[in-house]
Amino acid sequence: MLAESVMGEVSETAEAPSEVTLLLQRTAAGDASARDPLYRVLYPMLMRLARSHLARAGTMSLDAPGLLHEAYLRLNEQTKLPDKNRRVFFAYASRVMRSVVIDYVRERGARKRGGDLAPVTLSANQPDSIFVDNSVGDVERALHALEVVDERAFRVVEMRYFAGLREEDVADVLEVSLPTVKRDWRKARAFLYQQLR
Repeated sequence: MLAESVMGEVSETAEAPSEVTLLLQRTAAGDASARDPLYRVLYPMLMRLARSHLARAGTMSLDAPGLLHEAYLRLNEQTKLPDKNRRVFFAYASRVMRSVVIDYVRERGARKRGGDLAPVTLSANQPDSIFVDNSVGDVERALHALEVVDERAFRVVEMRYFAGLREEDVADVLEVSLPTVKRDWRKARAFLYQQLR
């Protein structure tokens, strides 16, 4: 899976912060000159993440460079980026890309008066995936309902499914235990299954 290969590249050693983490910290401290080098270093990984999002969303007229550049504009508008480490940043960047895809699908649906959209398959390569054969709009509505009832479970789905983080990485980002992440993942899948049925 593309997102997993991207997230595999973002692991950091415990001994020293990476160049990316240092650039994130400089950006968070208000050093505007750190943003361009940060995006230059991250561009290949962000491009793979964009391709992963588009592959999950199915055939669209939006391409990976277009998605990445729109996400870049949205990220650049933020005065403060997540600076803990690159996993946290990639989880955030993935969330921004997902919002770009959702906005694109909504706008396209609005232009077609009534959303004459073909169903889009979202699959995490799991045989029992709850996202199979549901439109992007249906999945987004179900995710919004989950966010209202259980924000942490929603964040787990975002990071596991959309950003491709491993359960251990999600636990680290959310600062909770691994069993908590596993429990939230099961609970979220059951809730979303019920919503999408």
